Order: sequence, then C-alpha cells, then structure tokens
Amino acid sequence: MTSYALYLGCTIPARQPNYELSSRKALERLNIELVELDKTTCCAPPPIESVDLKSSLAIAAYNVCLAEEQDLDIVTLCNGCFQSLAKANSLLKQDIHLKQEINEILSRVGMEFHGNKEVKHYLQVLHQDVGQTSILKSVVKPLNGLRVASFYGCHLIRPSTLLQFDDAERPRILDELVEATGAESIEYWHKLQCCGGLLRGHADDLALEMAKDKIVNISNAKADCVVTVCPFCFIALDIGQFQINKQLPANYEIPVLHYPELLCLALGVKPKEVAIENRRIKADNFLKKIDR
Repeated sequence: MTSYALYLGCTIPARQPNYELSSRKALERLNIELVELDKTTCCAPPPIESVDLKSSLAIAAYNVCLAEEQDLDIVTLCNGCFQSLAKANSLLKQDIHLKQEINEILSRVGMEFHGNKEVKHYLQVLHQDVGQTSILKSVVKPLNGLRVASFYGCHLIRPSTLLQFDDAERPRILDELVEATGAESIEYWHKLQCCGGLLRGHADDLALEMAKDKIVNISNAKADCVVTVCPFCFIALDIGQFQINKQLPANYEIPVLHYPELLCLALGVKPKEVAIENRRIKADNFLKKIDR
C-alpha cells in the first residue's frame, strides 16, 4: 500500500469537510493510505507572497518539513495549498542560497528543509500513481451518459514551470479522470477562465460577474454538473449560482461537485456517505440521472 502525508489546509476542514470525506473514501478503495500530519499551519497562500515572499516560503516549507519527518511525500486537496507548498518545494530545491535563508528562519522552531520529498495534488496521485486503468477496473457504477463540465481552477496549473502539473494551456488530467468514471468531460467556452473565487470579499460584484460568465457557458454546454478540485472554485460556482438566481432573476441549478465525490459515486459509495446533499445547489436531479 502506498502512503502519503495528508495536508488539509484551512478552508476544507472549516467549510468543506465533505471534500475531505470523499477524498479519504475514494483513496481507501484504491489502496492508498493517508497519514495525518500533526502541527500543520496555514500554507501561506498566494496573496501572502505579495506581502512577504520569504515569510510565505518559510511557512510553506515548514509544512513540507513535517512530511519529511514522516519520510512521506505530501498530498494536498486544495489548489491554493498545492501551489504554495509545491512552489516553495521547487524554489528551495533549485536555489541553495534561498534554501539557506529559509532554513535560518526555520531553525528558530527547530526545523530544517531538506528537499527530499515531493508535493503532489490529489489528482496527480490518482492520475500518476493509481492510474486510469486501475480506476476503470475499480468502477462498479459507471456514470455513463453524464455530461460533466470539468474546471481546473487557476492555482492548480500556474505558474506551470514551477508546479509542472499539466499543460497550462490544454490541461487533460482532470478530464481524463472524469472519463475514468464513465462520464463525458465536455468542452465549453472559457473553460480555463478564472471563476473569481479569490475576489470574493474584495470585489464582490466583479467576482459574481466572473462566476456568472462560467455558469452561463457551462449551462449553454448542457452540463449535468460541474466538477472542480478547488474549495474556492466550489464556493464561487455553488453559492455564486444561488446569488445569481436571486439577482437576475434566473434559475441555474447545476450542482457543483468535488472530483472525489464524483469518483466515490462511480466506486459504489452511496451519496449520503459523502454528503452529496451538503451544497447550496441541490444535486437531486443529477442523482436521479445517475440512478437510471
């Protein structure tokens, strides 16, 4: 059995425990063990880099150090956490002088960054380590006929030279993993355009306009659901639909799922076991379609 250190970050435990729940259940069925990391901190997400780069790198590196102590590669569920930790891991491995500076900071709390472990997003574990073939063999309830609008989010694929997640202009990993469940990953206009999630609370009108653009395009493509892997994209497109419906008025009812929720359904996990009902835009019609 392959083991990874699990880094959850802040948003998922506080606001989307269903994302963690489905992630754990799916990997259990695919023979992947997740090991808890004690004493983790915030990942120091991208906005903090603009305030103090070295502080953000030290905070991110601290969390990677915890995985190094466990002698495990680290897996993240949140795109922002992935960018922060993977970027720090990559930069410090490449720049010995920067690594020394960050280790001076870390020494104050008795830590040292060695750079001997990898930071992976949940999707990379599924795509590279489990593999589509193994997932296909594990599917017991193929989601045939389901039209899925896959959405990567910004922080998963850029900066591409440091993250090396996928082709930043034409990413395929999420699409291929959606198709491993039996569903169809559809194309739609402005697929890679930002959802506006991180603008919420700072420029709400603009954030909602960006979310609306995505929802309109996804609706025009006749998607049965949206699948994402970012907690902020989830909020922007789930709560965003509710806000758009009140504002216009409109009647968008496209359920938003985290990819592990979709995968769990294909692996035979019951919807209630992964709290599919726990979202603003209800998934009732979606669930009826996959139960046919």
